[in-house]
Amino acid sequence: MPVLSVQKLNVSFGDKIVIADASFDLEKGDRAGLIGPNGSGKTTLFNCITGGVTPDSGMVVLPAGTVVGSVEQHACADPDMPAYEEALTVFADLAAEEERLALLPALIESAGGEQRDALIAEMTALTDDFRLKDGLTYKARTRAALLGLGLSDAEIALPTGKLSGGQRTKVALAKLLLSSADLILLDEPTNHLDLMSIEWLEDFLGKYRGTALIVSHDRRFLDDVTNKTVEISSCRVWMTGGGYTRHMELKAERQEHIRREYEKTTAEIKRLEAVIDQQRTFSMERNFITIASKRKQIDRLKATLVAPEKPLREMHLDFPVSRVSGNEVLSVSGISKSFGGKQMFRDVSFDLRRGDRVFLAGPNGCGKTTLISIITGRLPADGGSVRWGAGVIPGYYEQSQRGLMSRKTALDEVYGFMPSLGLAQSRQYMASFLFSEDDVYKHMDELSGGERAKIGLLEVMLKGPNLLILDEPTNHLDIRSREILEEALRRYTGTVLCVSHDRMFMERLATKIYVFSGGTLREASGAEEYAGIFKQPAVKEKREPKVNEYELRKHRDSEERKRQTKIKRTEEEIAALEREEEELQAALADPQNAADYIKAAELSDRIAAVAARRDELMELWLELGEQ
Repeated sequence: MPVLSVQKLNVSFGDKIVIADASFDLEKGDRAGLIGPNGSGKTTLFNCITGGVTPDSGMVVLPAGTVVGSVEQHACADPDMPAYEEALTVFADLAAEEERLALLPALIESAGGEQRDALIAEMTALTDDFRLKDGLTYKARTRAALLGLGLSDAEIALPTGKLSGGQRTKVALAKLLLSSADLILLDEPTNHLDLMSIEWLEDFLGKYRGTALIVSHDRRFLDDVTNKTVEISSCRVWMTGGGYTRHMELKAERQEHIRREYEKTTAEIKRLEAVIDQQRTFSMERNFITIASKRKQIDRLKATLVAPEKPLREMHLDFPVSRVSGNEVLSVSGISKSFGGKQMFRDVSFDLRRGDRVFLAGPNGCGKTTLISIITGRLPADGGSVRWGAGVIPGYYEQSQRGLMSRKTALDEVYGFMPSLGLAQSRQYMASFLFSEDDVYKHMDELSGGERAKIGLLEVMLKGPNLLILDEPTNHLDIRSREILEEALRRYTGTVLCVSHDRMFMERLATKIYVFSGGTLREASGAEEYAGIFKQPAVKEKREPKVNEYELRKHRDSEERKRQTKIKRTEEEIAALEREEEELQAALADPQNAADYIKAAELSDRIAAVAARRDELMELWLELGEQ
């Protein structure tokens, strides 16, 4: 029985249809990606599953007793509770059992008779239950989850009220992952996570025994984690097996098949209509019968006609270069920075040449954004220098979007950034970024993160820079918008300095990757090396254990004896099979058996089976001989 069954679901808000006739099932153990453009209905589907939204028709079916979990349900409720203690609240039943188990020894000691026997029985049953529920490890698992998601030991000791929004989200995510929910709904779980934490989450979900439905715009994460993909597009829902990349391949094949069938069917309809027009010119009884017959054929074809999906409106993004810079674009030399006596990084040096696409990578808090702020002049360095090349026009995209949180309208923001455009041209540019009609009059602080990201990219584009400095530009963008940005940067003829945790984005664009590690910056050979940097344990000097030559020789001799025994047994079985094959061939050659069709077929099948087994053993014998 499916863990989740969505059956003919229809949801609308007023006159706007959000989800139309959606149906799909998730089985136990499925990890399905839920994809679609921003605003396509992913959150609405989540709310239908949790009961927050009542569909117009159709239903969401969950087996009796199914527990559904989401981050919102596991939010941090007590701002004074330390993060670690907050995360432990998902194990309230185990904590109660542990507390009772701690009390029972003293109660047993002071009790007597039947009461003592009852307490001993209770302790035995409670101990078994505690171990069965992995009670011995729940505290270690909680700490591992918090650290794995990128919180430090110092941060998990802080009250949740003193954590940042991103840190509290990590605590809530840890609680959800550790909960006993049968179905978990993850909405952009990789937001606020660095690569090391994303890889921890991938590993956790790979071992997760329950079912997960995951909204994410991280293409590599979806490919690594999911075994099914559910897409919402133009109000329709379609599910395939496999991750994001496989889903897109299947989608392209499906769309091509629909297009061919549509063209073939419409051509047939036109042919039948031409026949009808011809028959009408004769005005005879049999011609009217033919017309009626052809009309029925047309009606049947129209009933099965499926039109190809219309392309969705997309952002049009290009970064024109207003003038070409010199070959030497930027030189960073010996930059160091500390905060409150704690050094963030030291002696950071690298050069940018025209046409480079350089990515800065590393764990959260290592100093990537701080270094960008020093380079752009928004923050002073403690030491070192930043030297710009000739004719460099930088364009800076800020991750925090702090400069885009005003009460201005979106139109006023763009027009005010470059008044020379005029209002009409400002609106034209905004339309190419999917701001149309009343959208341009929304206040900046009321826009979604994705909408503000598009305004930020538009302002960078309008400047015509020959050096793009981008701090997490893919944050808040849906998958297609990320791909459009990726394509625009590939066409861009200037230089790029970018901070990103999006592995696919980085792999497809980077000409160089510099990695922060241990307070310094070094060049990595590629994204794969970057992926392995934080997995390597700290190197500790230790003395190699002394090899016991006698034990080593004994082990080698034992393995050789085992090998020789396997060779002998294999040779014996091969010889027996060869003898059996000879006997079967002789039996098949017997005229009496050859004349019996059934008997001959049985002998032939047996000969084939014996020969196949003999060939397998011959391969094994050769392998053993080469060891």
